[in-house]
Amino acid sequence: MSSREEIVVPSGRTVTFHEMIWDQPGSGLIYRFRFIFQGLATEVDTMDYEEMERDLAHLCNEYALPRVADTGPQPGQIVISLSDRETEFGEPAPEATQIFEAYSLTDNTCVWEPF
Repeated sequence: MSSREEIVVPSGRTVTFHEMIWDQPGSGLIYRFRFIFQGLATEVDTMDYEEMERDLAHLCNEYALPRVADTGPQPGQIVISLSDRETEFGEPAPEATQIFEAYSLTDNTCVWEPF
């Protein structure tokens, strides 16, 4: 699943959907929704983390959850990531600024899982 769909999150920022990938490590099926926020590198040092967490939770609940309902097997976890640029998943990208959070699914709601 890949497109260039723009999404406005609760903070008013606009992010662009990059891709969804999935894997099945030892802990079960994980869907990863990756988004681009081009202003991330300039805002990361000054942004309010609670505001950013609301944006990430919104992307999980309002964007990812409706899409995993139609994908087949349900994941044990959804990971939402923001990056200031497109990167190849699993490849080192030290020049990229990235933020990601993991969520478990409970009663069709994303529940933050601290790393």
